[in-house]
Amino acid sequence: MKLAQVRFALVLVLVCGFAVSAMATTIIDYGWEDSGTALGIYPDAALPSIIATNVASWDGAPVHTGNFSLKLEDNAPSGTPQAFVALLWNLQDGDEITVGFWRYDVTPAAAPSCRIWGHWNDLLPADPYGYSGSASGELDYGPGEGWDYTFFTFVVSGNTGLVIEARTYSNPGDIVYLDDLHIEMPDHVYAQIPGCSAVGIEAESWGGVKALYR
Repeated sequence: MKLAQVRFALVLVLVCGFAVSAMATTIIDYGWEDSGTALGIYPDAALPSIIATNVASWDGAPVHTGNFSLKLEDNAPSGTPQAFVALLWNLQDGDEITVGFWRYDVTPAAAPSCRIWGHWNDLLPADPYGYSGSASGELDYGPGEGWDYTFFTFVVSGNTGLVIEARTYSNPGDIVYLDDLHIEMPDHVYAQIPGCSAVGIEAESWGGVKALYR
């Protein structure tokens, strides 16, 4: 069934336990406290360029809050690999999308490091790997002294879809960690986050949307 065929005109509250919808803004907080990892890997999803793993504190993994975080291990021979951590669509001109997450590395002014970035994808939700141009992102690579929070506000102009990336700057085998993804978006926007169905003020069967990314 296509996304536009079945819609429910209601405000969604506590979707998968992560999202709270306000009058005009939907806030999503997601901490990888399930089996979620990443929604896509670029440039080589088959290699993969980044090995994304859901890891637990009791196994010795760094965790910001809760019991789990996302481990990103560089597996690319060259370039800047990307892990997709959120997909957003039904964007309108003038929309402001603020996205942030906590990141972890302990290598000040050296690899590995990580930053938040984005690219437009007007083929969402049908094709998570579509590309409609760079959306820019945060230029700071972080202090490399443990956990720190990074965020960026994307302003929409002429695009309908946005992919949020965690970009790693490192060598094969290097590892960074992510936790506590936070998204603030207008309530007409749809979002897909790891381990959860789509979030938005109007949606079709959530199971049908989620199936697009299995």
